[in-house]
Amino acid sequence: MWIYRIDEPRLGAVRVREWRRRARHAIGLLVLLLVLATTGLMVLDQSKAPFGSRLFTAVWDAVNLTTTLGDFSDFDVRQKQFMLAAMFVTMLVAAFAISRLTGILSGDDVVAYRENRTMERKFETLSNHVVVVGYRSLGQSIAEKLRRAGETVLVLVADKDMADRAAESGHLVILSAPEVFDDALRHAQLQNAKALVVTTPNGDANLAVTLLAHALNRSLPIIAPGENSLRKTLLENAGATGVVIGDELLADAMMERLAVRTEATS
Repeated sequence: MWIYRIDEPRLGAVRVREWRRRARHAIGLLVLLLVLATTGLMVLDQSKAPFGSRLFTAVWDAVNLTTTLGDFSDFDVRQKQFMLAAMFVTMLVAAFAISRLTGILSGDDVVAYRENRTMERKFETLSNHVVVVGYRSLGQSIAEKLRRAGETVLVLVADKDMADRAAESGHLVILSAPEVFDDALRHAQLQNAKALVVTTPNGDANLAVTLLAHALNRSLPIIAPGENSLRKTLLENAGATGVVIGDELLADAMMERLAVRTEATS
C-alpha cells in the first residue's frame, strides 16, 4: 500500500510543475529547430517544383533530420553543409533537453506527490472502513485483527517509521505532522467510515482527536482508551461512544484468573 502525506509533497508538486515547464521549453526548441531547418531547406532548394511540393519535401527532410532517420545522399554540397550544421544544433538541443528533464521526477518528494494523487483517487471511493489512529503495539494489534476480520483499515500516524510499517502490513495510511493532524482526519473520509479507534498513549492527543472526529461526523462510533474515570467522562463528553480503561480490564482479567486458581485449589 501507499502512504498519503499531508505536508511533504508540496515540493513534489513544485518539481512536477517545473518539469512540465522545462518540457514545454524543450518542445518549443525542437519546434523552432524544425521551422528553421524547413526554412533553410526551402531557401536552398533550387528545383522548379511547385511551392507546396517543395514545402512538403523540406518539412519531411527536417523531420528526418531531427530523428536521424533520413537519407540525404541526393543533396548538393550546400544542402549537406546546412544539414551538418542543423544536425549539430539538433544534438545540442537534445542534450540540453535531456540534461534539463532527467532526474527531476525521481526525487522522494515527487514520488510522494505521485503517491498522493493515487491515494486521492482511492479516497474518492473509500467507505465503510475503520480508521485507526496510532500504530504502536495497540494500534498494530487492532489493525491486524480488523484486517483479518475482512475490514478495510485506514491508519493515521504522525511518525514516518510507523507509517512505513502500516503500509507494509497492507493498510491504507495517512502520515501527518502532529500540528496539522486535523488535516489527516479531514482526509480520512470520516463521513463514510464505519468507526474510529484511537490507540495513542497520549491522553490529551486522544481527547483532541475524539473531539475533532466527532465534530466531523457526529454519528461515527469512536472507541478510545481512558486512564481513569475522569478521563472517561471527558472522552464521552467529547464524543466517544466507547471508552476502555486499561487498568480496569487488566484488574478484571487478573481477578478472573485468581478466581479460577482459587476454585481449583478448594
